[in-house]
Amino acid sequence: MCDVVLGAQWGDEGKGKLVDLLCDDIDVCARCQGGNNAGHTIVVGKTKYDFHMLPSGLVNPKCQNVVGSGVVVHVPSFFQELENLEAKGLDCRDRLFVSSRAHLVFNFHQRTDKLKEAELSVNKKSIGTTGKGIGPTYSTKASRSGLRVHHLVNPAPEAWEEFKTKYYRLVDSRKKRYGEFEYDPEEELAQYAKYREQLRPFVVDSVVFMHKAIQQKKKILVEGANALMLDIDFGTYPYVTSSSTGIGGVLTGLGVPPHNINKVYGVVKAYTTRVGEGPFPTEQLNEVGEKLQDIGAEYGVTTGRKRRCGWLDLVVLKYSNMINGYTSLNITKLDVLDTFKTIDVGVAYKLDGKVLEGFPEDLLELARVEVEYKTFPGWETDITQIKKYEDLPENAKKYLAFIEEYLETPIQWVGTGPARDSMLEKEL
Repeated sequence: MCDVVLGAQWGDEGKGKLVDLLCDDIDVCARCQGGNNAGHTIVVGKTKYDFHMLPSGLVNPKCQNVVGSGVVVHVPSFFQELENLEAKGLDCRDRLFVSSRAHLVFNFHQRTDKLKEAELSVNKKSIGTTGKGIGPTYSTKASRSGLRVHHLVNPAPEAWEEFKTKYYRLVDSRKKRYGEFEYDPEEELAQYAKYREQLRPFVVDSVVFMHKAIQQKKKILVEGANALMLDIDFGTYPYVTSSSTGIGGVLTGLGVPPHNINKVYGVVKAYTTRVGEGPFPTEQLNEVGEKLQDIGAEYGVTTGRKRRCGWLDLVVLKYSNMINGYTSLNITKLDVLDTFKTIDVGVAYKLDGKVLEGFPEDLLELARVEVEYKTFPGWETDITQIKKYEDLPENAKKYLAFIEEYLETPIQWVGTGPARDSMLEKEL
């Protein structure tokens, strides 16, 4: 059976830490979507590991890790990340695998990603992407013109010739779209001629890989990237990523049947953040937002960009829960709220005086909503040294209990600091 960790807001909730905690007792950790636009930080002792494309389960020396078919792979970044982890003492190579069906991100995808953003910014419509080429790669995937891992590693001489033909065709199509741009296709092809040999030992048929793991009753953990509000179908479109970041992406990105999904853990920051553009109803463009940003060190792992900050939005979480069906929640970074005298929580949206039943799909409406808040007294106590859930301040427990009641979903873990062991587990 597969347990799943998913982001419940706009990403950056701290999913990697929960994955790390759960990985102590699993056999396989799998990524199902996204690319090296994701960012997970895991702190083990005094060592900090930054994950972008590779599964966080690599910190467990007994865990196998697979990059699924739904992930888009920038091969240079794959090897750079692998080398960075190895330099910090992780032995990864014999337990890291890449799906043969995963699509390849090329440097020209990254170049055109930035060109597209520049084009949109003229009319102040930029998406706020990471510039990692993720969207353009998913675009070529959807238009059936992309190149996959198996196209690259196929050892037959004719396969390499076909790879080059398709590659040139892709470059030409991008130049027709964006005009001439600075880019050396011959240099990149020379790189990939070397990557063919380097990548081949990592490549597996991930459908067979996952099916065997399920048959053998291995403990499997699926690590989602990004979060539900960045989902291509259900997020704040078009200010979203280009993959299915919800539970559906687990099925399509790994090829596992729905009945093999067991528990679905939703990771929720104790307040709300997002990067990039788009309406953000509970955003605090004031001292509160700045305080959350400073205390929470709200800067992107992958890009270093400042994150926009605001109060917890339970309308977002209710919508997210409707789609993903969380069996329990992990509330992260509760300690960031330690010094607040009062804490607001968004509990409803009103539009033209009427309470909305769901989350608006139209961003013009979302930008106009009035948020109804419930105010809680803060606990004004340092909780970073607390080791048991029951020892949390009463006001903190009341805050958490309200979240559980509103979402009708139990909280299983609470994060109280950046360290690996700063996670309180609540008995369910």
